[in-house]
Amino acid sequence: MAIPLQITVDARDPRRLAAFWAVALGYVLQPPQPGYLIRTGNSAEAYEQYTAIIDPTGAGPRLLFQRVPEPKTIKNRVHLDVNAGHGAGDRQAAVRRHVAHLKAAGATVLHERNEPTGWWIVMADPEGNEFCLQ
Repeated sequence: MAIPLQITVDARDPRRLAAFWAVALGYVLQPPQPGYLIRTGNSAEAYEQYTAIIDPTGAGPRLLFQRVPEPKTIKNRVHLDVNAGHGAGDRQAAVRRHVAHLKAAGATVLHERNEPTGWWIVMADPEGNEFCLQ
């Protein structure tokens, strides 16, 4: 029996990053759990400490975005490979359509790779975390 997996991502703005990844993966925001709100200073505005997204079919892992004070400063040691071309007749065209969709949601294209092992596009999410679209 497999062990359930959750992927946790540090974020300056968990809600924004979760919303981006929900678009990228076709996931939905999970309603916040009680007690996950924090207040800063005397501000009445509440900021979420954690935001999670889930696969609406229940098949994929839960992604949890947790607030951290520092920005990303170096290359990720782990990244996600998003198989946007899966099952498409023209895989590259499907990937390029998803690239356009993700750019509109705040992603940046870093470079395109075409190697003997395959073709993919390297992107960065709105906080600079690298990921690959294939």
